[in-house]
Amino acid sequence: QVQLVESGGGLVQPGGSLRLSCATSRTIFSLYNMGWYRQAPGKQREMVASINPAGTTYYADFVKGRFTISRDNARNMVLLQMDSLKPEDAAVYYCKAVLLSSGNVFWGQGTQVTVSS
Repeated sequence: QVQLVESGGGLVQPGGSLRLSCATSRTIFSLYNMGWYRQAPGKQREMVASINPAGTTYYADFVKGRFTISRDNARNMVLLQMDSLKPEDAAVYYCKAVLLSSGNVFWGQGTQVTVSS
């Protein structure tokens, strides 16, 4: 069992920045693909960015050039740097971990991001 705890959400003005963090419980972090998803009210959860143990990253088109995902294997953390935020980026952001050997999926509880002037 992996526990994921997100932090860093909040209220920011359009054009501003936030950095989300996802801390994982005691685990061999390097065995997991990590990702960030988001869900806005009335919409389906969607992938924002992901990163594998080697550091290869994938981004949804709507965040390319604005968001950066990274992982700190020594601290068992994954980060999402969000710049040039838009009102449509407002959502609950979730951290996801996928155990490569089994495909088991784990989710965090989510952190709210609000983009408004």
